[in-house]
Amino acid sequence: MKFSNIVRFQPKEGEMDNVMDILSQDQNLDGLIQSFVVKTGDNSCCSVGIWESEAHIVNARPQMIKILDKIRDKLAIISEELGVTDPMSGPIIQEL
Repeated sequence: MKFSNIVRFQPKEGEMDNVMDILSQDQNLDGLIQSFVVKTGDNSCCSVGIWESEAHIVNARPQMIKILDKIRDKLAIISEELGVTDPMSGPIIQEL
């Protein structure tokens, strides 16, 4: 069963291009089928990954944290509770 992760984030003012440049680099994540970033507002985005399985996303988490560490200083705090990202993941239950 395919799995997906979605991460909401907000680049700081003037950092959108820098964040997109870093995220567009080939990350070579095993099991990642597709990834894309959706602009959800003037300065907010969601990054979406489609994975071969839940195991692949679990194994890739340390590498994904390293990617986040490259952009962390370029992101605005969403809330005290969340920090700079609002991550979610789960099985894909319908594809059209």
